[in-house]
Order: sequence, then C-alpha cells, then structure tokens
Amino acid sequence: MSYAEALEYLFGLQRFGLRPGLDTTLRLASGVGHPERSLRFIHVAGTNGKGSTCAFLESIYRASGLRVGLYSSPHLICFRERIQVDRTPIPEVDVARILDRLRLGLGGLAAEEHPTLFEFTTVLALCWFAECGCDVVIWETGLGGRLDATNIVTPLASVITNIGWDHMQWLGNTLESIAAEKAGIIKPGVPVFTAADDPGAFEVIGSTARERGASLSRITSESGETALVRSVGLSLEGEHQVRNSALAVAIVSRLQSVLPVTAEALRRGLAAAQWAGRFQRVPHRGGVLVLDGAHNHPAFEALAATLAASFHGRSYVLVLGLLADKDPVGAVELLVPGASRIVVVPVHSKRGGDPADLARRCEAIAAGRPVERAETVSEALGWAEEGGVTVLTGSLYLVGEALGFLVGGPDSERGLNDWSPNR
Repeated sequence: MSYAEALEYLFGLQRFGLRPGLDTTLRLASGVGHPERSLRFIHVAGTNGKGSTCAFLESIYRASGLRVGLYSSPHLICFRERIQVDRTPIPEVDVARILDRLRLGLGGLAAEEHPTLFEFTTVLALCWFAECGCDVVIWETGLGGRLDATNIVTPLASVITNIGWDHMQWLGNTLESIAAEKAGIIKPGVPVFTAADDPGAFEVIGSTARERGASLSRITSESGETALVRSVGLSLEGEHQVRNSALAVAIVSRLQSVLPVTAEALRRGLAAAQWAGRFQRVPHRGGVLVLDGAHNHPAFEALAATLAASFHGRSYVLVLGLLADKDPVGAVELLVPGASRIVVVPVHSKRGGDPADLARRCEAIAAGRPVERAETVSEALGWAEEGGVTVLTGSLYLVGEALGFLVGGPDSERGLNDWSPNR
C-alpha cells in the first residue's frame, strides 16, 4: 500500500461515521497484539484547552530528554500531524505500512462492525508509538471520553481541562451530563486533574473520582502552579493558557516518581511549547494575522479577552466562518463589536455552516460597519488592512485552510477531518 492508497482507504472509512463505543477499538488493538499495553499515557479530555494542555505536557517531557508521543485531532493540513513522536509527524511510508497491517487483519466485517476512521487512526497511533519506544504518550480524546476510542488505555493520569457547551447532540444538554461523559476516562486509582470551574460539573467529576478511588486535584487561579507559570514567558498567549500550563505543571509534579523532570526542564518546556492555530500570529500585508480555532462560546470568550489584552483595544478585520453544528451567537456577540470590518467566509467542509445566515447575524449588530461575503480564504484575507490586525476564527478547519494557503501543504488531506453521525 502506498501513502496515496492509504489516504484513499482512510477517506473510504468516513462512510462508517462516528460510532461511540470501545469494543471495536479493543478488537482492532487485539489483532495487533495490544500495543497500548507497552506504553504509558497521560489521557486528556475536556471541552476546551485539550490541545494546548497536551502541547505543554509534550514540550515539558521532551525538554526532559524523554521520547514523547503526541496524539491529537483534528489535523490542520496534513493527516500525519495527528500522530507525532518528538513533534515529528509519522512518516508517510509508516502510515501506509501500519494501515495495511490493520486492514489485512479485518477480514469480512459487516458495516456495523467495521472500525470507523477515528478507531483506525487511534490504533494506528498506538502501533507507531509502541514501535518508536515512546517513554510517555500524551493522549487526547476525540469527543467526550467515556465511549471515545482513546479510552481503551489505563493512563498514569487522567486530565479533564474544563467543561463547557459543545457537542450536546452527543454528550447531553446539561453541563453535568457533559461532565459525566468526560469523567468516563477516570480509572480506578489513577490520579485525576482538572481546571473545571462550573460547580455542578466539578461535583460530577469529584463524585466519579471518589467512586473509583482516584485522587482529584483542581487547578484554579489561586493554585501554586498558576503563580509559577506566570513567572515563565509562555509563548502561547492568553489568560486561558496560564490555566492550561498550570494544569500541565500539576500533572508533571505529581508524576515525578515515574517521569522525573528538573525545574530547569520544566521552565524550558513551558516557554518553548507551540500549538498551531491557537492565537497564532502570522505576518500578513505588513501587519499581523491572528489564526485561532475558537469554535464555541468559551473559546470565543478567551479569544476576545486575549485580543483586548494583546492589542490594547485596537480594532481588527474579522474573518469568520463556522461549521453548521456550532452556535454562532458567541462569535457574533463577542467578536463583531471589536471589528472595523467583518468578512464572512464558508468553511469548505461537509459540515460547513451557511455564510448568508452568519452574515445576517453579523449585520444585525455591526452598527453600520461593513460586512462582506468572500467565497474563499484567499479572497477573505485580501480584505486585510495594510499594517493592521486581522483575526481569522470560527473553526480549526478554517484555520487549516488559511495555513494551507499561507504556508502550503496538501489541500486534499483536510477532508479527512469530516465525519457524520452514525448512531
């Protein structure tokens, strides 16, 4: 199997949709000798901040000289971004080789038994991390936690960054029900760490931890870890990144006996952490383009606060595009007021939202400021003011499209982020 053939096969898996549950992933892992049993994991769930927390953990442990696997989703440009060792994506030849091995072990399965794209990708990652002899794997959930394919592992630590409104069609219509799904990653006797601040959600996490005999640590603005990270020059901007990095510090401190980290390595790792598409600054037309994958209300709040702090109230051109299953209210109410011009652009995905509806919502509160419609990211970025600030946000898919236009990369692989429900 070539890499092109592997991609074609992966695209074919999209027809199996999204199917919560662990049985198929366990069966697939069993067919290749349960690679997860030779690895150590830090399992990270949450509504927002999962990727950034993973980036801080990965950077700290790599600064300590460990061999670190990182599993995350979605990818921005290239599918191989999802599976990295020491921040190097899995090579094309190894994607094809391992995928062929997994595929050949399936035999004739009915559609309802066939692994989904995410299940295949999860076990592919396990095989690669085991082959590479990773000392630790930073392991991000895809959606939820309890029935997420990543939940077949028993980690060194379980992490729930926070609880907010997202994916309600899958996780429930209350923060407590969403918290219960995220808390499904908690394992008996395995320490739990969270920065969740909603009282009801935190009570669910705490109750689950108590039931399973797992110690629980909660990180707040008053925690000692928060004071420590404020003394380090973080490369990731925003008050929310102080919380994410403090969460990472608490985990690293607790796991010192199995994964030792010096104070110097901790600081170097915190300062060096990078995570594309999260308040990422890119030079553009003599000014700055901020790329941020915010896609729900808590993320739009964090973005608005970071823009105000970083640019001191300076106005910006807002390039906005959302998926159809995302609520536009937060984006419009929180970001349109600070914009001098708004450009609405479609997200080129099967799940893309209606740009006309989004434009109407923006016009309703734009108070006479121009609201433009663009057909492509390249056209939208043409509205950027020379020497000004432009903010592109609303979806990581849109950010990936922008990065592909700005720095190059395969257009075709972004389509592997698409999925459809199949319950």
